[in-house]
Amino acid sequence: MQALNFPRFDFRFKKAEDNLLIFDVIRKKFVLLQPEEWVRQHVVHFLLTTKGYPKSLMNVEKQLIVNKLSKRYDVVVFNPDSSIFLLVECKAPQVKITQDVFDQIARYNRGLGATYLMVTNGLEHYYCQMDYVLEKYTFLKEIPDFSR
Repeated sequence: MQALNFPRFDFRFKKAEDNLLIFDVIRKKFVLLQPEEWVRQHVVHFLLTTKGYPKSLMNVEKQLIVNKLSKRYDVVVFNPDSSIFLLVECKAPQVKITQDVFDQIARYNRGLGATYLMVTNGLEHYYCQMDYVLEKYTFLKEIPDFSR
């Protein structure tokens, strides 16, 4: 797989019926290694090892309902009170980060109310802090480390 703009992480792989699988430490299972999954797994390891977020506060690839349609978010980090701290949207490295991608995460976040948003294709990363009182967001250089 393509090198990404993240630190180097140790991943577990296995082959099954001519498919390469990668172990997801949050879902606790091997999943098919596709380009978007490669990015997602880097994000998970980045949040765990670089930012210090605990596994117990993370969810990966869960369903949510947006405008009566079933969608799946990539990664969510919860606060200890179960509110959402961070919502992450992952794209494959060849997918450009466009306004459409920001619109997608904004639609997902309407019902979730995350404090921070992250959009990445593994090569480019964008971080935003939401301000629900002023109904705006601010771009950040990085998301905060876990500090609770």
